[in-house]
Amino acid sequence: MSAGAVARFRVAYGAHRAAEGRRHEGGELRALPYLATGPLAKQWAVRARTFDAFVDRVLAPMMQRSQAPVRVLDLGAGSGWLCRRMRLAGADAVALDLRDDDVDGLGAARRFGDGEEARFGRVAAAFDALPVRDGAFDVAVFNASLHYALDLRAVLGAARRAVRAGGRIAILDSPFYVTAADGEAMVAEKRRESAARFGDRVDALSALPFIEYLTRERLAEASSALGVRWRRHRVRYPLWYELRPVVARLRGARQPSRFDLWEGVVG
Repeated sequence: MSAGAVARFRVAYGAHRAAEGRRHEGGELRALPYLATGPLAKQWAVRARTFDAFVDRVLAPMMQRSQAPVRVLDLGAGSGWLCRRMRLAGADAVALDLRDDDVDGLGAARRFGDGEEARFGRVAAAFDALPVRDGAFDVAVFNASLHYALDLRAVLGAARRAVRAGGRIAILDSPFYVTAADGEAMVAEKRRESAARFGDRVDALSALPFIEYLTRERLAEASSALGVRWRRHRVRYPLWYELRPVVARLRGARQPSRFDLWEGVVG
């Protein structure tokens, strides 16, 4: 994929996110993922449940076993809100994202202020060629980002290289489907609606061939040579979210995705 297409995507995506109202200020930004008010609060109510599961089931056990601060690499970090939460929990963290704009890219982290919890590393880079040392981290987290991979095998391989033996790779808030057919149906719907959704940014935002979704089989195939053992942690989401499959069946629609938490143990 050309550097020009990537650059155009970065600019267009930042503008699109701003139009969606994702440029959070002050207290709103510091509240993430526990955003209780506003038009995006419903989405964040789901993401907060996944984050809590990550802390309880991945981070906390690692911190209990380690005498040194746990080192977390946040892949697709956006504003770095997860890294800020890691710092508050006592971990070290580095935020990596392709975007460095101040909407909800890495540049937005400046709005956290200069407190100790905001002192985390920030790296503008793609996550298929990570500019980090081998085994430098205890945990690599794909933070609502793995579905933006262009080459799933390469991206998971880069994360595996960055994590020490015995460490973890965690997938948060990327859409998983039971069947690839449902995932492909979602992609087809998205393409049909892209012009209305993206307006004059549609060409830039549709140019990159992201994988868009995951399945258990797709994840296993892409990581088969990496020595990573995957475990799904089912997350209890708000009732409206849990009822979506029932609503889809009643309407004769495709089955919706689930987020949940996927934990990979690095051998």
